Amino acid sequence: MKSVSIVIPAYNEEETILPCLEACIAQTVPAHEIIVVNNKSTDKTVAIVREVQSLYPDAPIILIEQADSQGITPTRNKGFDSATGEIIGRIDSDSIVEPNWVEETAKAFVDPTVAAITGPVIYYEFPFRRFGQIADDTMRKAMFKLVKDYKFLFGSNMGLTREAWLAVRDETCADEEDLMHEDLDLAVHIHRAGLKIVYAPRVIAGMSLRRMDDSPSDMVSYLMRFDRTYNHHGIPDRRLRVPAAAFMAVYPIVKTMHWGKRISRAIRKAQ
Repeated sequence: MKSVSIVIPAYNEEETILPCLEACIAQTVPAHEIIVVNNKSTDKTVAIVREVQSLYPDAPIILIEQADSQGITPTRNKGFDSATGEIIGRIDSDSIVEPNWVEETAKAFVDPTVAAITGPVIYYEFPFRRFGQIADDTMRKAMFKLVKDYKFLFGSNMGLTREAWLAVRDETCADEEDLMHEDLDLAVHIHRAGLKIVYAPRVIAGMSLRRMDDSPSDMVSYLMRFDRTYNHHGIPDRRLRVPAAAFMAVYPIVKTMHWGKRISRAIRKAQ
């Protein structure tokens, strides 16, 4: 079984980094290394990571700094360049991976033609988690069938071979103005390198609903990153914009449920 490094970009993630790391540690097959890339955090993120290192001295947690510039792309790149595993797994700092995430990620690369994979997510703050997982899995499978070229990668739950990263790292966009989806940009360059991206339904990660706290205008701006990414690369295929439309369609429903749950929790605490 191939070794799997987990890379976690982090900026001011004191509220989520602990459960994220605990999930990465509690795996059926241990990760080769768990790399937290701190990007100029001003909160307790670094202190919490160091505390986890102290509490779990046998866990391969590595804390590195990326202070040259602010942004997810250079922070991700620093982590990918530092990873020594055969597979580079990428999650967000609010991801809570399933206990078999490392094992299933390694299995997804048994086929030597696979260069990168992405899997479904469970929105762990959603009141109907498993229903949400089924819906998410169904939607992502449909998107993969819909689009023949330029398959998607989702930064909250993905992996690629070290060879694939080395093949495209100098081609990926720096995106210094922070206008694009860095995971989709990476997917574009992997495809253009003639490498294969597949959907791996058994590689499951939990994901926060904190994006639902965005205002409608902020959400629209966030989803416009799909257009900006593909327009930057001169890709006109409108099918690639389907995820943005789908996320915008469910946004008001999920946002209402998310806030309803928060209000109920607040009422219970006040009683």
